[in-house]
Amino acid sequence: MELAVLPDGRVLFVERFGRVRIWNPDSGQTVVAAEIPVHGSINAIIAGQQDRGSWEAGLLGVTLAPEFPTTGWIYLYYSPKGDVPENRLSRFVLKGDTLDLTSEKIVLRVPVQRDVCCHEAGSLAMDGDGNLFLSTGDNTNPFQSDGFNPTDHRPGRHPFDASRSSGNANDRRGKILRIHPEPDGSYTVPKGNLFPAGTPRTWPEIFVMGCRNPFRISVDRVTGMLSWGEVGPDAREAKAERGPAGFDEINRTKTAGNFGWPFLIADNKPYRQHDFATGASGRAQDPAHPLNRSPLNTGPQDLPEGRPAWIFYPYTPSARFPLVGSRGRTACAGPFYRFDPKLASTRKLPETFDQSQLIYDWERRWILAVGVHPDGSPGLMQRVAPEIELKRPIEMELGPDGACYVIEFGSGWENNRDA
Repeated sequence: MELAVLPDGRVLFVERFGRVRIWNPDSGQTVVAAEIPVHGSINAIIAGQQDRGSWEAGLLGVTLAPEFPTTGWIYLYYSPKGDVPENRLSRFVLKGDTLDLTSEKIVLRVPVQRDVCCHEAGSLAMDGDGNLFLSTGDNTNPFQSDGFNPTDHRPGRHPFDASRSSGNANDRRGKILRIHPEPDGSYTVPKGNLFPAGTPRTWPEIFVMGCRNPFRISVDRVTGMLSWGEVGPDAREAKAERGPAGFDEINRTKTAGNFGWPFLIADNKPYRQHDFATGASGRAQDPAHPLNRSPLNTGPQDLPEGRPAWIFYPYTPSARFPLVGSRGRTACAGPFYRFDPKLASTRKLPETFDQSQLIYDWERRWILAVGVHPDGSPGLMQRVAPEIELKRPIEMELGPDGACYVIEFGSGWENNRDA
């Protein structure tokens, strides 16, 4: 699912069904550092018995603490096995090739529903100030909304209403959270998040709200720029009575904001409030003043102004960003690359990609380097290693050697058989 390159060159990575593993580049061998009991089972998937509420749960994210060289601290985000429906951000100690499970410090809990799938996200990243970013999905089922926004307000339909999560400033789901972990395993909230501490009916941990499934995030430790890929809905074309077609997004920001879901998408294209009982359509959302009218909304009805996406693309070819191609979409954000001529490494990425935001797509199987104009807008797009036939890239990090480390998911969906 995710990886972290250790200071000595080993690569720590996590598997969705609970294994924490370490790859040694010198020996070419992989060892299991620990196995964490998680909600969901590979055996159940193989047997066709996996319940729909577990499709995307498991061991989801990993990142190193800034103090790792002296403490061995790493952070994991996972869905614990048991009856409590929640995901956990925890700190553990890695000693050599072994993760000490008894060292767990639970830092933060995110309550979830496990009745039906989907969208857990769970990506982790650290900035240069020691702040930890965690992405959470909207935890909402999208399959009964005709590919548009799931805002079903009928009684008993809470797993089908993303207004209660992504659009709710009083809920940790559908967000990118920013906290500052403390040595005792607690955390404080840094200044500059979306809602100042003490704001009624809001979570001060929220840095970004209005996310559907921010599956992969990255933070530039030099500038503090946060980037993420937003996996979008499935509508093949726009409908006047509902709203825009589905888009995936790549977003970048240094400041807190509301990125719209489930009321806006792409360059702030608005959805209409759909009455799922009668089929009637209401007014389109105002990007400058989005409103959350869900009866399950426990936060303010008036939401912050919507922010447009940095890059966005539908199923069909994009006139604005032609290099992204067409077909299914799963947008992911990788790191920002700076070429270092002084770095003695035969593996570092070439100068061609200097000052580029790396992005990739799980479904379309490409990696792109996107230049950034002085005003912050996207510039020249280039394919990275187009000669390599990728098998669904699902994670990407830069190592201290300037090389790009990538996890390929595999050519299948559930039970891969790739060599």
